[in-house]
Parts: sequence; C-alpha cells; structure tokens
Amino acid sequence: MIPFAPGLCARCLRRSKETTRLSTKTYFPSSQCRRFLQTQHFQPFAPPNPASLPKAAPPKTYPRLRKWSRRLVYLALITGVLYGLDRRYYASSITRSTRTFALGLLVALDYKINFRPHPPLAPSIEALHARNAERLAALLRLNGGLYLKIGQAIAMQSAVLPPEFQKMFAKMFDDAPQNDWKDVEKVIQEDFGKTPEEVFGISFSGDPDRGIMERTARASASVAQVHWVRLPNGEEVAVKIQKREIDQQVGWDLWAFKVVTRIYTYWFDLPLYSMVPFITERLQLETDFVNEANNAEQMAKLVAGEPRLRGRVYVPKVYRELSSKRVMTAEWIEGVRLWDKENLTKYWEGKWRQGSPGCGGAPLDPPRHAEVVETMRNHPIDEKLKPNRDWWKGQDARGGLGLSLKDVMQTMIDLFSAQMFLWGFVHCDPHPGNIFIRRLPSGKPELVLIDHGLYVQMRPEFRHQYSLFWKSLMTFDNKTVGEITKSWGINNADIFASATLMRPYTGGDGSTNASLREPLTGKEQQERAYEMQQKMRKGIKGILSDETKWPQELIFIGRNLRIVQGNNQFLGSPVNRIKITGNWASRSLVDSPDLSFREKARNLGSHILFKFVMLGSDFYFYATKLKQVLGFGGGMEDDLELQMKKVAKGFGVELNHGVFEG
Repeated sequence: MIPFAPGLCARCLRRSKETTRLSTKTYFPSSQCRRFLQTQHFQPFAPPNPASLPKAAPPKTYPRLRKWSRRLVYLALITGVLYGLDRRYYASSITRSTRTFALGLLVALDYKINFRPHPPLAPSIEALHARNAERLAALLRLNGGLYLKIGQAIAMQSAVLPPEFQKMFAKMFDDAPQNDWKDVEKVIQEDFGKTPEEVFGISFSGDPDRGIMERTARASASVAQVHWVRLPNGEEVAVKIQKREIDQQVGWDLWAFKVVTRIYTYWFDLPLYSMVPFITERLQLETDFVNEANNAEQMAKLVAGEPRLRGRVYVPKVYRELSSKRVMTAEWIEGVRLWDKENLTKYWEGKWRQGSPGCGGAPLDPPRHAEVVETMRNHPIDEKLKPNRDWWKGQDARGGLGLSLKDVMQTMIDLFSAQMFLWGFVHCDPHPGNIFIRRLPSGKPELVLIDHGLYVQMRPEFRHQYSLFWKSLMTFDNKTVGEITKSWGINNADIFASATLMRPYTGGDGSTNASLREPLTGKEQQERAYEMQQKMRKGIKGILSDETKWPQELIFIGRNLRIVQGNNQFLGSPVNRIKITGNWASRSLVDSPDLSFREKARNLGSHILFKFVMLGSDFYFYATKLKQVLGFGGGMEDDLELQMKKVAKGFGVELNHGVFEG
C-alpha cells in the first residue's frame, strides 16, 4: 500500500502504483520473497557425554623431520665455524681446495658421460669443451694466487688443448688485483721485524734526509706486487712483495693440484702425473724470493763471463740486505717492454752518443723534493712519486729508441740459446713482460732480463744430448735423433722433432706425413671431431711411451722455446731463429768446459761442416722475407706456423692463430 499523500491527484496516484509494482518485480522477485517455516519442535543444543566419545588419537610429532632439521642446523653451524676458522687462519685454503675437488669431479663426470661422437647431455663435443673451459677458467680466477700461476703455465702449453680451452686460457695473463697497503706492511713487519720506514729508511711525510716509497703498487701479478722506492742514498729500487695469503695457500694449492692430476691420470689413462712432482717443485721455488735472488745473481755472473753477451744483456742488481723469503729488492729498471714495437723502432730524439735512462746501470735523475711533498700531501695513498723519464721521446712525444728489431731479437735468441746449450741454466718465463729494452750510447739495444723465479738446471749429460739433438735435426741425422729420443722414452721421434723446431720435420721415417695422409672414417662432423681428438690422445701417449725416461726439464725448456718463437713472430720474424739456435747448439759442443779436449776437437770439425749446411736455411729465410716485403706473406715464423697447423691437425690438435704469441 502506498500511504495517502495529501495534494496528489488520482492520475499521479495511479503512476505511483505502477512505479512501485515495477520496482518490486525488478529488485524483489517472488522466488526471493518466499517464506520458509520451521516445522520441527525446537530443542536446545546439548554437548555429548565425554564417556561416549572415542579415545583421542596421539598428536603428530614428525620425529624424522625434527631429526633432520637438527642435523641441518648442526651442519650449518659446523660449516660456518670451519669456514670462519679457514678464512681467519688458513687464508681460505680449505675452501679453495674443496671448490677444486668439486669442480674436478664435475668436469670428470661430464667428460666420462659426454665425450663420444653424439653426447647425450651436450649439443656437441665443441659445446662440451666450451662449458668445461669456462668452468675451469672461472675456478682459476676465483681461487686466484697460485691457481693463476698454474693457469698461466697451462696457457703456455695450450696448443695441445682443444680450441675452446686455448681461447679461454689466452686470458690468463691479465694483471691480478693488488693487496692493500696494510697487508704489505704486515709482510714486511713479519719478515724483518721492522716497519717499512725502518727497513728502507723512508718517510711518508716528505723528510728530505730520508727516502720515499709509493704505497700503490706499480705492477701486480698472481703471487706478488712491485712498489717503487728511492733509498736515502738516491738509488731507486723495485721492491717485490709477496701477497700475504700466498704463504698459507701454497702448500694446500699444490696438494690439491697433485690429487686432481692423479685422479685424472687414472681415470682417463693419460701420462700426466709423472710430470706433476717436478712442476710443483718449480712452482713452490717460485714463491721463495731467496731462491729468485740466487738465480738473478747466478745469471748476472754467467752473462758477465760470456764475451758474446757482455754489454748486450743486463741483469738488475739485487739488494740482499733488503731482501727476505717474501720480499726481494732489486735495481729499478727504466725501459721499453718487448711488446711495445712502436716505441722500440721510432726515431731517436735524444742526443748523439746518448743512451736511454739507466742504460748500463747509469744513475737515474732524482725527483724534485717540492713536487714529492706536494704529492704526498694531496694524495696520501695513491701517490705517484717516480719521475716521468720519457724525454727521449722528444717534445712532441713522437720519438722512440730508434732500434733495429733484428738486433733486439738477435740478442734475445743469443741469450736463451746460451742458457740452454752452454750453461744449462734456463730462465723459463721469458714472456715480453719480463724483458725490457734500453738504448746504449752506441745505438745498439740492451736487453734487461727480470723475474728470475722460474729456472731449470739442466744436467750436463742431458745438456750435451739436447745440443746434439738440435744439431742432428739441422743435418737430418735421423739415426742420432732416433737414438736420443729413444733414450728419453719417446716413441715417435718425428712428432717430437716437429714440436721442438716449431715447424714440420721433413726427415725421419715419414710417420708425420703418413699421419697427415691418413683419412678420417667418420661420416658426420661430430664423428670426425671425436676421431681427431682420439688421435691427439694416442699421439700424446705415443710421445710419452716411457715416463720413467722422460727428461722432466723438457717441460719448461719447451715453454721457453715456444715463447721465444712467439716473440720473434710478433716482431715480424726479423731473424732466422732456427739457424741462430742451431748454431749455438753446435758451438756449445765445442765451447762446453766439461768436455774433454778430444771431444771438443772432434766437435769442432763437425761444427765447421754444420756452418756450411746452415747456409741452406738462409735461402728459405730470405725467400719468406722477400714475400713479406712484397706483401705476399707475414714472415718466416708465420709460414712455419701454417705448416705446423697442418701437422697438428693430422694428430687431432687444432692450433688457433696467436697460440705462439708470448
């Protein structure tokens, strides 16, 4: 009902009723307005009698979950405590070793499962190599320290590795991050029992009566970093300081390396472990700076006693009173790195009969005291106090040392050939970063050799054998080559001869050429790639047929030869490396002081004949030089590398461009 509203006419009242009816139909349909009635008698709710209820079930306690939760908590606590102790007292050595074993196991399993023509868990063999190369390179960089040094040693022999590993290990020569100054202070304090100010007589406040030292390293490598110091007497020195954590890590790192190599030797049936003790011994000696000082002084004496090298090669003076097992102080060297080809050859802007700074051990000009004080005040940590001595570049800085690359490489090959064949005392790390070049007043180059940590001492008997081996290679004396290699436990003389010369050996029994002509049987690319790498494995086992006879010095001598060859190639092959090396090998059998007079006389006659035979190699060298000048080739070393690639491919080894570069 619509209540009565005064003032509404009948017409308006009718419209209101219709509106009400429509509204009721729209918002209150009859189905929703239906009324439901309760027909049962109302009874209030009464709880059941407890006696009538069933027995309660025991609560769920989840004992296994609680037990494993407790174990996980205990494990996390123990792991955290061990990690803290390892980091605090062992420089994370246990963590690094655990990481190494875990990755070594992962890589080994990956190859065991997937190294086959059609890998079940990899797209291809190349992809298998790529992912494991990335894993290994990441491990070496993450662990750092001696692991980087091991990575660099592998990189120098990476030619026998798949291309994916070659590319990854080529990045192992980058500078390592340097330690903070507080760690440097601790090493000096622990070794000398004094502060750096007391040891070197320096001042960080600009005292004119004392020396100065840069707290920021001028260079940083995997094991040590180098700081510039000017002593109170005006002499400038390079202070090489071992990174503080290395002393604690070296034993663990080398132990982990031995264990992993032992497992791989057994699992993959490769002759690897027999060389590991010798390698680890060399690496451990490289962290002993007393040993490095001994090597430097011994090399300086040998150079001074050899007329063919005296005045051409310089070894920096060592300051014994400022050196220890982890700190080595040597003469500061101003010079141009071997890889800086542009500054080596640009026109000389200095005076006539004037050498570059420090040549021949000449004293260096001192820094200005006012500039030193101002730099110390404005840059207390990142100070650069060493004077900039590049006046020899001229006012427009466009000059250079004005040297002949032929003279530079002749000096370098002469030096390392004398080490191998005459002295048997071989510097095994002659990469361009360890060689400085200075200009003498005569206009000739002076080669400065630094970083004397890694040396190999050759036994006299082995040195004579190695000299005769090189001489026999040059004259195609295959009988002598075969006898020597057999005594070294090498089964395939041709392959080893090619690897030694860094070019295909065309003498011998022809097994090298026969291997090149041997076709691959695989129908698909994957099958051929697998077959090639099986040939590589067979070739390695063929060379090392008897590990007990293998002269372990050859590991590092081969590294030396490879770097020297790469340096000659980088500079454009200015000299006939093979002829120079062969001449030193033959001549050393005449000059060696530990041979009898009869042996020397017999060797002298054959050496004269050898000199005539070597004239033939000059024809090949000058032919490649002419092609290089005319723009048809890159030089003798580039031609030899192309030939070596063909030989290597026949044995399942892929040599990438630049693998020989130092």
